[in-house]
Amino acid sequence: MIVALVVALPTVFGAASAQDRLAVVTTLPDLKSIVEAVGGDRVDAFSIATGFQNPHFVDPKPSYIRRLSRADVFVTVGLDLEIGWVQPLLSSARNPKVAPGGQGYVDASVGIPLLQMPTSLSREQGDIHVYGNPHYWLDPVRGKIVAATIADALSRISPRNEDQFRSNLREFVQAVDAELARWQATLAPYKGARVIAYHNEWPYFEDRFGIEIAGFLEPKPGIPPTPSQLASTIRQMEREGIRVIITSPYFKADAADLVARRTGAVVVTLATSVGAREGIESYFDLFDYNVSALAAALRETGYPVAPSD
Repeated sequence: MIVALVVALPTVFGAASAQDRLAVVTTLPDLKSIVEAVGGDRVDAFSIATGFQNPHFVDPKPSYIRRLSRADVFVTVGLDLEIGWVQPLLSSARNPKVAPGGQGYVDASVGIPLLQMPTSLSREQGDIHVYGNPHYWLDPVRGKIVAATIADALSRISPRNEDQFRSNLREFVQAVDAELARWQATLAPYKGARVIAYHNEWPYFEDRFGIEIAGFLEPKPGIPPTPSQLASTIRQMEREGIRVIITSPYFKADAADLVARRTGAVVVTLATSVGAREGIESYFDLFDYNVSALAAALRETGYPVAPSD
């Protein structure tokens, strides 16, 4: 299967010893998966966050500092997603190679076409990301841009392995293109489907796969659902016939479940990162799961199939 080939890409150089591998630390497991696909056996990658953690809130640990102090490369989502915990870790690690501006510091958001750039900033708006929505890895096309950025960084730090990194990148891009066609075909019958989300972390997925997030359980980003917001959402769903609620593994289920009981909706917990649940072990598994889970939820509600062109 294409996915398996990408996860364990063959190399023409033979197995690299531990001493020959670049030590790479990433903030999220999605970045780790892409690093492993591009780096092959020339990298030893570690993700600080797990797939079932809210990436905005990760507790720094001494073990993370030790990892960073020995790292050759550090890859971050950027756009202030991890602002509360990355800088303290990097400061404590005291490793100039992976500090901002260092040769091994990689901001994976570079070159990404961003969505939801704010036109004004106010704390009254909730937790607004000042540079745009940072959840761009949930679009596999943007994932290809991330992979290219990572290939550039690995090649810069280990130029003798550049041919291997470029070859692995080409295989990754080809695999994304092949799998994307399948994913889009799975969701094509539900194009235009309107759903409710718990938190505003799906715009890139929404944009790529043709669904519409019609509202949120949170009254403002980062603010827990309030009774008035839930009542408003229930009225909207009843009025507009919305029957699917998307949530994430790290949010409490009570608000989504309450709205679902009142409206007859289906709650589907999608994976925001690799490792969010058993079986999601790679970047490709992430989309396999999310696409099939969302399609199943929409099918369960009897969402009308869009007519063929």
